[in-house]
Amino acid sequence: MEHSFPRYLLAKQTVDDRALNRHVIEALKTNLPKLPIRIIEAGAGMGSMLARLLSWGIITQADYVHVDAMAENIEYASEWIPKWATESGLRAESVEQNQIRVFDQSRDVRIRLERADVFDFVQSRPAPADLLIAHALLDLLPMPESMPKLLSLTKNLAWLTINFDGVTTFEPTIDPALDEQIERLYHETMDARRTGGDSRAGRHLFSHLQSAGAKILAAGASDWVVHSVSGKYPGDEAYFLNFILHFFEESLTGHKDLNAPAFADWLSKRRGQIERGELVYIAHQMDFLARVRDVIASEL
Repeated sequence: MEHSFPRYLLAKQTVDDRALNRHVIEALKTNLPKLPIRIIEAGAGMGSMLARLLSWGIITQADYVHVDAMAENIEYASEWIPKWATESGLRAESVEQNQIRVFDQSRDVRIRLERADVFDFVQSRPAPADLLIAHALLDLLPMPESMPKLLSLTKNLAWLTINFDGVTTFEPTIDPALDEQIERLYHETMDARRTGGDSRAGRHLFSHLQSAGAKILAAGASDWVVHSVSGKYPGDEAYFLNFILHFFEESLTGHKDLNAPAFADWLSKRRGQIERGELVYIAHQMDFLARVRDVIASEL
C-alpha cells in the first residue's frame, strides 16, 4: 500500500468529525469573540479544521494563519482548500503567494499558508490570535516546556483537540498477551521520542495548562472509534486504519522485546481484518478549550 500522509489526513476527517467533543465545541462557540477574528492553527495539515469550522458554522469571518512544518502539507493545502471551497459553494481566489480567500455572501476567510516549525513560528513573534488551534499535535511535543510557547500565540482562547491519552484498542483479539505487548510497546515509543511526546498527554494537559497560566473552560473525551457498517468502512477509513498499522510497523519493527515473526503475523492478520471489514479500532483522546491569562514573554 502506498503511504501518503496527506491522504491519511483526508481519510481521518470523518473519524475526527465523530470524535471531536461536542461539549467543548459548544464552549468554543459561546466564548468566541465577536467576528472577524484572527486564528492561528499550529500543525494545520491540509486544511481540514478550517473546512470543518466553516462547514459547521463556527466561523464566518476570519484571518486564518495555517502553520505546518511539512512542505508536502502546505503544497497540498494550497490546492485542496480552493477545491473544497468551490465544491462547498464558496468562491476561492488566490490573493498573493500562499494566501487564499474563500468567501460568499455571508462568509469571508483569508488564509495565509505558512511553512514553518511551530517553535520557529513562535520565535518570529507573530501578532497573537484570538484563537489558537492545535489539532492532534500536543501529544507529539515536549511538555510542559512547550505549553507557554504555544500559548503565546493567542491573546484569548486555545482549542486543543485530539490529544492521545493512553488507550489503544484493536478488536477482535488475536492473542491477548501479544495484543497487550504490542499496544504497550507502541505507547512506550511515544514517550521515548527524541522530539518529545507523551502517551498520556490528554490527562496531563490539565496540569500543563494550569501551570502555564491558562484557565480551562471545557474538557472532554474525543475518542476515535472506527468500525464497519455492513462490512464497509465509512469514507476512506479503511485507508486510515491501514495507515495506523503503518505507524505501528514503523515504530516497532526490530524492537528488541518483540518477536519479529509474531509481529509480522499480527500485522498481516490485522490487515486481513480490515479487508474483511472486521477490525474495530478505538483510541482514547481528550479535547480542551482554555483561556489564556498570564503567558509572559520572558518564558519564551
